[in-house]
Amino acid sequence: MILLVTTAGLAWFWMQGIHELGHALAGWLSGAEVRQVVLHPLTISRTDLGLNPKPLLVCWAGPLMGVTAPLIVWAVSARLRLTCAYWLRFFAGFCLIANGAYLAVGARDGIGDAGDLVVHGAPVWTLYLFGLVTIPAGFALWNGLGAQFGLGGDGRSITWQAALTCTTLLGITVILELILSHT
Repeated sequence: MILLVTTAGLAWFWMQGIHELGHALAGWLSGAEVRQVVLHPLTISRTDLGLNPKPLLVCWAGPLMGVTAPLIVWAVSARLRLTCAYWLRFFAGFCLIANGAYLAVGARDGIGDAGDLVVHGAPVWTLYLFGLVTIPAGFALWNGLGAQFGLGGDGRSITWQAALTCTTLLGITVILELILSHT
């Protein structure tokens, strides 16, 4: 249970960080004024911009980096046969589902990045298509991971080190977000 709960929390916080990093990097590279990136355990993350000469690029960069960076890290870890590859596979799937659902649901209601994308000229169908591709891909990555998290199978693949590592990383992430959000 500890591994499952801490994995979900850690995946949520890290997904938000990578998503916002995409916005911030695209903003910085395109000449936008990045005022602040808000990462706090009790709020939804966001990147606040001032002058933004390429708003469509900056809006798309969050979800695009939010799905591609975790996929690349997982693919490299799988290729290198790292013991944490199963966790990174879960995380990549989580990021695909979360970013896809965020745009697809947001497109319907005009909220968050989806609302900004539509305002800046992205056709609504592209947001639905993004979700239509990423959400099933995320579930496909999750397929077969149950035993590594103690669901089904004999559960012997779970180690106390994995649970401790994930719990420690979650604690460090929350503490860093709290410290950095007050500066």
